[in-house]
Amino acid sequence: MPDMTFLAQALVSGISTGCIYGLVGIGFCVIYNASGIVNFAQGAFVMLGGIVTYSLFASAGVPMLLAAVLATLVVAIGGVILERVVVRPLWDRNATIFVMILATLAAQIVVERATLILVGDQPKTLPVFTDLPPLRIGNVAIGYQIIWIIGASLLIIALLGAFFKSTKVGKAMRACAINREAAMLQGIPVSRMLALSFALSAALGAIAGILITPTQYTAFNVGVPFAISGFIAAIVGGFGRPFGAFLGGIMLGLAQAVAVVFLDAGLKNVAALTVLLLFLFVRPSGLLGAAK
Repeated sequence: MPDMTFLAQALVSGISTGCIYGLVGIGFCVIYNASGIVNFAQGAFVMLGGIVTYSLFASAGVPMLLAAVLATLVVAIGGVILERVVVRPLWDRNATIFVMILATLAAQIVVERATLILVGDQPKTLPVFTDLPPLRIGNVAIGYQIIWIIGASLLIIALLGAFFKSTKVGKAMRACAINREAAMLQGIPVSRMLALSFALSAALGAIAGILITPTQYTAFNVGVPFAISGFIAAIVGGFGRPFGAFLGGIMLGLAQAVAVVFLDAGLKNVAALTVLLLFLFVRPSGLLGAAK
């Protein structure tokens, strides 16, 4: 039987990691809702968020907050470039979803290789945002970076909810998600919404990468694991449902934490895939999807 303090500590860490998975999963949902495309380059946005912030902060001497903002903008622009260069030509030629998935996966690999050439293969990390001793609740220590991750994730969820419900652009994106043809007939620029969805998804990935990098290293090859975990979170939550993806991410993070405590650290990915298989068998529509 594991020590209860160790278990509680692992669960807190699992929640913070799950928030990151949830943000990545929301990125999948934003693009899927606007276009029906599953963007497997989502992990590259997470990697670039940490790498660009590190480069600006450590190499160029830019203050951390400004470096994070600039990195988010750079990655968002990168998302638009990906949409224009890779996705849009296929979209205009009515390529199948399978072809688009392969194209985004290829883009992920190209970005990884380019990052390897430009910044090397050495792992990099960022300092914690608040350099203070951790808060203690009983015997459980909660680092301030974990609080940053959870607090920022909840704030982003609230802002996204307000964006989609209260702004014209957000409502237009929701209309595209419901019926793209009808939205086009109503005068909504569907192609522009597609580009915006990639920018928003890339920004979410970048923020996730910036938040997690102080707690673990980043490198050119960290994108694929985050993409897989975010994809699983999106499926568990009900693909296309952003809040469901966030909940799915937290469930996934907790499952991995429990696996580390009771089994072995090397089996945490097995736990993630087990969660996915259980949902595919028991509730394939996900947490917030309509029950079949």
